Amino acid sequence: MRVGGVQRRTIEPRADKRAVEVIDQTLLPHAFVTRELRTLEDAAHAIRSMQVRGAPLIGVTAAYGVALQLREDPSDASLASACERLLATRPTAVNLGWALEAMRACLAPLPPEARAPRAWTRAGELADEDVALCRAIGEHGARLFEQAYARREGQGALQILTHCNAGWLATVDWGTALAPVYLAHERGLPLHVWVDETRPRNQGASLTAWELLQHGVPHTVVADNAGGHLMQRGRVDLCITGTDRTTARGDVCNKIGTYLKALAARDNGVPFYVALPYSTIDWSIEDGIAEIPIEERDGRELSHVAGRSASGERVEVAILPEGSPVGNPAFDVTPAGLVSALVTERGTCPASREGLLSLNNENDGIPVTLGYTHRLPQGGRSDGDPVRTRDLWAFCESQETASVGPDMFDEFIRPYDQRLLNEFGGGAIHFCGKGDHYIERMSQTRGLYAINMSQPEYNDMEVIFRNTVDKGVKLIGLPRDAADEAHHAARDLHGNVHCS
Repeated sequence: MRVGGVQRRTIEPRADKRAVEVIDQTLLPHAFVTRELRTLEDAAHAIRSMQVRGAPLIGVTAAYGVALQLREDPSDASLASACERLLATRPTAVNLGWALEAMRACLAPLPPEARAPRAWTRAGELADEDVALCRAIGEHGARLFEQAYARREGQGALQILTHCNAGWLATVDWGTALAPVYLAHERGLPLHVWVDETRPRNQGASLTAWELLQHGVPHTVVADNAGGHLMQRGRVDLCITGTDRTTARGDVCNKIGTYLKALAARDNGVPFYVALPYSTIDWSIEDGIAEIPIEERDGRELSHVAGRSASGERVEVAILPEGSPVGNPAFDVTPAGLVSALVTERGTCPASREGLLSLNNENDGIPVTLGYTHRLPQGGRSDGDPVRTRDLWAFCESQETASVGPDMFDEFIRPYDQRLLNEFGGGAIHFCGKGDHYIERMSQTRGLYAINMSQPEYNDMEVIFRNTVDKGVKLIGLPRDAADEAHHAARDLHGNVHCS
């Protein structure tokens, strides 16, 4: 996109491969300032302080943060600590964890001396991939805009309302929710964007308005609470926002205030679209309201506001009575039922598990993660504590307490499966099972499953995957000693399967 007529990206590597340059978004719209990130701590600070923000850009910045750290120390400990440090900066955006995992998976198998150059290259690949997928999101979203414009039958410009900033400043280039705006605008589609100011950090007023202005897109900034009023009077044809995390069933977590726009849109019959990279789908989570951690940010963001004085100086002033307590949740969750469609680089789909799965590429298979099961102490049964292993809620009988037979399944496994569904939105790990009764009963629950590969009848991984995946099992965990065999079998059957 353009700044002062010059095309640029939000993050650009230096030629010497020892720094990256980012736009300090905390100073926009009144000052365009770039910062050099030269160390892991520089990258962590940029993410935490929101010099860079937006889920895709956060992920790419973190990837470069890993690369910068490995130039100083390419050891296993350094790689692990860099990922841990960066992951803690912003807990809500799923792209952050996704990008760090991509870096870890690429770098961990390499000898230390080969990691630094590969890390730099891999971070650049992630940046280029983000640009390509945002452009693809724009293509799919632009088709929706064309259809909406056709329904106006030539009666003025298409009226779009957006919340927060999901433009190119939130990504490496193009943006997510604004990518179709830019493409449609460049192709001559008459349109106008209503820009929510987006309190408390005013990303709409400060960032979205700034980048639309730079690109020459007609727009009007409105107060956060004006959206419903505009919809009631027929002045909004559609809403489109981004999302920091999307659950397996289509709930979306985005900047605080998004949920209220979705409610107003539903009440007024206005389509409410959400644009996202497929990587922001968190397949380990079903219920966004119950399971997504909501970042609580510094109350000063709400109690103070920054702007430009009459003399041109940047100033910050207090707007609350001294001593008033402040609550500042940064995000809210919009249930899938309020979302008209999800717009991804792979296409547009209903906001549902079935809709998201319909966009799987041929090589994706199903969203499967292989994980290792963990044993509880001897005698541990359904009153034991689940063990979290990445995306996996595991409950295992100890080897010494014998396997779970048909009778025990209904007594022990099914109630535990329900407990995990109720408490965590996940399912149960079934361990040490024998016989066809296991697969039959597994297909009747909604859990996440593990099979003890020491049992002879479960040595044929192809049979296991076909008999479980086809019946709705989405995650299969395996004991460590069977991981290699399972990994190869899973890849043969389902393509891109991550083994952890």
